[in-house]
Amino acid sequence: MTGTFAVTGMPQWRVSAFIENNIIVFETIWEGLWMHCIRQANIRMQCKVYDSVLALSPDLQASRGLMCAGSVISFLAFLVATVGMKCTRCQQSGWPTKGYILLASGLLFILSGTVALVPICWVANTIIRDFYNPMVNVAQKRELGEALYLGWVAAFCLLAAGAIFCCFCRCCEKTRSYNYSMPPHNLPLNQHLQGTTESAYSKSQYV
Repeated sequence: MTGTFAVTGMPQWRVSAFIENNIIVFETIWEGLWMHCIRQANIRMQCKVYDSVLALSPDLQASRGLMCAGSVISFLAFLVATVGMKCTRCQQSGWPTKGYILLASGLLFILSGTVALVPICWVANTIIRDFYNPMVNVAQKRELGEALYLGWVAAFCLLAAGAIFCCFCRCCEKTRSYNYSMPPHNLPLNQHLQGTTESAYSKSQYV
C-alpha cells in the first residue's frame, strides 16, 4: 500500500535517455503523473506541475486515474484486513465472520494490484516502443524510471498479499469444519458417566 502511494506521487516515471548525439549529460529530465522535473548536475532540481491534463499523453492520463483508484482500493483492503485479524476484537465477530472479512480483503488486494499493474505496464510499453522507433526524435526518447520498477514490486506485493489472505480464509474454513460438539451441560452427571462406560467397555469385559 505504501509503495502504491509512493509510485503515484513520484516524478521518475520517464527519465531522459543519453544516447547517440544527446551530449547534455549534466541535465536529467524526469516526467511523472503530476509534474516534470529537471535536475542539473545532482545539485539543483526544479519541478513544475503540468498546466493541463489534456496536454499529457493518453497513457499518462489514464495512469493518473488508475493509480489513484489502485491507491484507494489498497487502503480499503488494508483497513478490511486489519478488522479481520485475529488480534482485532469486535463484538459478535467469530471465526466465520473473520474468514469472510479476510476473503474480502484478499480480493481487494488482488484488485488493487491488478489496477496498479495496468498503468505501469502501459507506460513501460510506450517508453520501449518509442525508444526503438526511428521516427521519434532522440531528444524525446525516454528510459524506464525508478517509479516503474517500484510499481512492479508494489503490484506483485499486493497480489501476493491477496493470495495469502485468501489462503488464510480457506484455513479458517477447514478449522471450522473439524470442530466437534461438546455434550450439553444440563445433563446429570450419572448420564455422562453411563455413556462413557458403555462406550469404553463391552459386556464381555465385565465377566
